[in-house]
Amino acid sequence: MTTPTEPLIVRVRVTSDTKKNAVNEGKKGVLEVSVKDPAKNNRANVRVCELLAEHFGVPRKNVIITKGSESRSKMILVYKR
Repeated sequence: MTTPTEPLIVRVRVTSDTKKNAVNEGKKGVLEVSVKDPAKNNRANVRVCELLAEHFGVPRKNVIITKGSESRSKMILVYKR
């Protein structure tokens, strides 16, 4: 198995329980991510990772929350290979 190299560090601001899933450019380089899922039982975090994987065109396993797993503001690593 090869190891992904040079991750992209992404700052994210999450809003859960919205009407639609979306990824938008926010202020100061922060991505604004809206998810339909509630912030319970890690459901919103899972959906955020899925949306970012789709947004960056990488597998879901290449998107990792490194800071803020219980906060609206998160630091996420995206491995592009």
